[in-house]
Amino acid sequence: MVIVMQKYADYIKRIEIDALWSGKKHIVWELSPQVNILSGINGVGKSTILNKVVKGLIAGGEFPSHMLKGVRIDVVPEDARWIRYDVIRSLDSPMLLSPDGSGNPNNADILKGTPFASKMEGASMLDVLLYHLQRRYLDYQVNIGNRIIEQLQQGNADAAQQLSQKKRRFQDIVDDLFSETGKKIVRTENEIRFTQIGEMLMPYQLSSGEKQMLAILLTVLVEDDLPYVLFMDEPEVSLHIEWQKRLIDLCLELNPNVQIILTTHSPAVVMNGWVDQVTEVSDITVK
Repeated sequence: MVIVMQKYADYIKRIEIDALWSGKKHIVWELSPQVNILSGINGVGKSTILNKVVKGLIAGGEFPSHMLKGVRIDVVPEDARWIRYDVIRSLDSPMLLSPDGSGNPNNADILKGTPFASKMEGASMLDVLLYHLQRRYLDYQVNIGNRIIEQLQQGNADAAQQLSQKKRRFQDIVDDLFSETGKKIVRTENEIRFTQIGEMLMPYQLSSGEKQMLAILLTVLVEDDLPYVLFMDEPEVSLHIEWQKRLIDLCLELNPNVQIILTTHSPAVVMNGWVDQVTEVSDITVK
């Protein structure tokens, strides 16, 4: 039996979108392997461009045969058929309910298998995202643990210790970000829990900004240093200005192989040396 391995792309190098608006204007965007920031005034089409690309990727990231009509992406390496990707938006708003309070079908599908399945009131999309990220975080820890055991069995104590450093660094970063409110990650727990003045807190009990930052950092961490693309649509919403300034650097620290493609209105997001990576929508619009 021949097993064909899926060949994943390292990053997107070019995005083209045909006739994005009624004026038949096209988008041609040459991308950096690392950080790409799309800017422009409200209504100019930043989120539309990002959404078009994301919709062009089916679950699992297969392309180009399943790309949305009029959307093309070029990747490195050129013969890759798949791409790993995640999408982060500002999601800390209550989930929409239908008039009878039961929720629309899309929300029901998203909530399936979560603690919020039987009670939608009060649950936000960000709460549900964090719930699913917890599952991925557990898988990540199991994978790291297995690799640590393998290295120890081979007598590579230094390599085993290095494997555990990224998780500890993630915990240190979160503790530092949340330090002003006295929250700390409970490091004896496999799932993410916090203590605050002796009280145990779950992720859904965090503030909107804390949830948003935790979701972004967890999303990056659990990819386990694999090359992949992180799409973020105005991730600065709910984030303190100091967190906005650190956002890109923290993502790259937790996974130096991530390619970031984000839209933003905030000057703070680019203040730590990322101004040169900003592209205006008008600069990539052609007739």
